[in-house]
Amino acid sequence: MALWMVRAGKEGDQETATIEQNLITIGWNHLEDLSKVKSKEDLETAFQKVYPDATRNAAANKIGQIWAFRSRIQIKDWVVLPLKTRSAIAIGEVTSEYQYRTDLGPHIHHTRKVKWFRTDLPRTTFDQDLLYSFGAFMTVCKIKRNDAETRVHAIVEGKPAPVQLSPGSQEDAETGEARSIDLLDIEGAAADQIQQLISRRYRGHKLAELADAVLRARGYVTNVSPPGPDGGVDILAGSGPMGLDAPHVCVQVKSSDAAADVGVLRELRGTMDTHRAEHGLLISWGGFKQSVLREAASAYFKIRLWDQGELLRQVLENYDRFPEKMKIELPLKRIWALTPGEESE
Repeated sequence: MALWMVRAGKEGDQETATIEQNLITIGWNHLEDLSKVKSKEDLETAFQKVYPDATRNAAANKIGQIWAFRSRIQIKDWVVLPLKTRSAIAIGEVTSEYQYRTDLGPHIHHTRKVKWFRTDLPRTTFDQDLLYSFGAFMTVCKIKRNDAETRVHAIVEGKPAPVQLSPGSQEDAETGEARSIDLLDIEGAAADQIQQLISRRYRGHKLAELADAVLRARGYVTNVSPPGPDGGVDILAGSGPMGLDAPHVCVQVKSSDAAADVGVLRELRGTMDTHRAEHGLLISWGGFKQSVLREAASAYFKIRLWDQGELLRQVLENYDRFPEKMKIELPLKRIWALTPGEESE
């Protein structure tokens, strides 16, 4: 069976529905029911009618992706969904043919049913070449280089996966030929490399030190618990010259690659009560289980969740105000690059 990457909106707009409804979807919602399309030529005609201003090359690329979703993806093929709303990757198995739906709102029409195996795999679980492949500026593409399918199967099954050092690439949805690395999300690829470095250098209590640097850079006065049992809190943070002013924040930091469960969130809420803190911050390098995301939604004005992606965003945003010692441990350099064109709708 093949391995495909399918995204859920440019900004992850359909990720929640995709996971909760056990499906994958694509854009191009102005196109009508694709089950009525019997050939790629018919799809081309329908596409040109709805999107007459598309250039020839852009139209060919998009038609190829839509056709791959409609017809080339097979039942029992595996699908990778790189999440944008959190730093994780979902993996599942396709369980249906193409279905056109109108019951899920105006932005989800073209769908395939999926059985999700994992929806919380941290990006650092995957070797860099796989992350390169997952970073293509496409909505749909087939991933095949460097024995990607076997290695992803091994990751889901919790088995050791062969390490590949060469950059990955992906199969063009139109021609089936490998596309070059210059169509990758360069910013995303750089972020993945930094996350890999943080994962190696900031294990255990060191990750709390990194989080503390972020909070201090943001103007908080902090107290970091020493290594060892922390009584449910790694960092206490407050405002003002002595840290006595509100907001008062209890911070719990989990450096494990495993997704935090709802028990960790409830422990933090208890710690907030003990310290009479108005706010809590839960940082989990391995991300969060769906139960945590659901329960945290009801505490929006009290608790924030940072996974590895959000922690990295905070590091980059506040890096200039980090102490020099930490800059030596985590050497970063700002660069500029042209923004590549999006390959999806």
